[in-house]
Amino acid sequence: MISSLDIKVEQREGVSYLKDAYVTQPFRIVPVGQYKRDKAAYLMIMSSSPGLLDNDDHRISINLAEGTKLQLQTQAYQRLFHMKNKSSQTTLINMERTSVFAYVPHPVVPQSSSTFISHNKVEMKEDCHFLLSDIITCGRKLSGEEFEYNHFQNLTELFVNGRLEVKDNVLLQPDLMPIQGIGILEGFTHQGTLIYYNTAKMSVLEYIEYFYKQYGERENIQFGISQLEGDGFMIRILGQGAEKLYTIFQQIQEKLWGELFLEQRL
Repeated sequence: MISSLDIKVEQREGVSYLKDAYVTQPFRIVPVGQYKRDKAAYLMIMSSSPGLLDNDDHRISINLAEGTKLQLQTQAYQRLFHMKNKSSQTTLINMERTSVFAYVPHPVVPQSSSTFISHNKVEMKEDCHFLLSDIITCGRKLSGEEFEYNHFQNLTELFVNGRLEVKDNVLLQPDLMPIQGIGILEGFTHQGTLIYYNTAKMSVLEYIEYFYKQYGERENIQFGISQLEGDGFMIRILGQGAEKLYTIFQQIQEKLWGELFLEQRL
């Protein structure tokens, strides 16, 4: 089933708001930040479906007007059910000048024989801030189901004024690769990726050092952070549970949101 979500965020007198929204089943989009004081729009993607089913095709479009700020949220873990074919999701994000976007979705739980292909395409203009993360679990770990899915892929491409600046491709195929081997998960069951990038020419070196000091030596996880070409960084985390990784990404988002994303526009 093809399902669509199309939202447009505008701003009036410095306050960002949801101007237009078009959704089809099972999507809903709900404002959740009515009492925030930072003049940003806070929206939650909700779904009446328990997860992605065979042949589901999710198409998401997000457009941020000049000067807008959007923090996008999800309501629950994204489950991928048993499939004979595949499911897919395409997310297109367009950011006009001086806009801000942050999205830390809940982890993805792929059940046995599931196949999921995701493509995120981002177009940024000048003076923007962008943050996006994803967490892939091994499956229903507490039920004894680990790495029984067929295929998981999440491709992210970030363009600045039409030029490709960042490309990241997470591809996991447990039946075709030594998933617990060196250079892949190395004994861990969960992997998280977070990408931050700005076109405001703001250095990220202090934040790279700060986040490494905060998380680089924590027990039971492997944490890595790398500077990207331009003003940005990428984080990879390996762990044994989803909530721990999700909490870390929320903490990183909170710090950047408060100190970088909003300070020059409040």
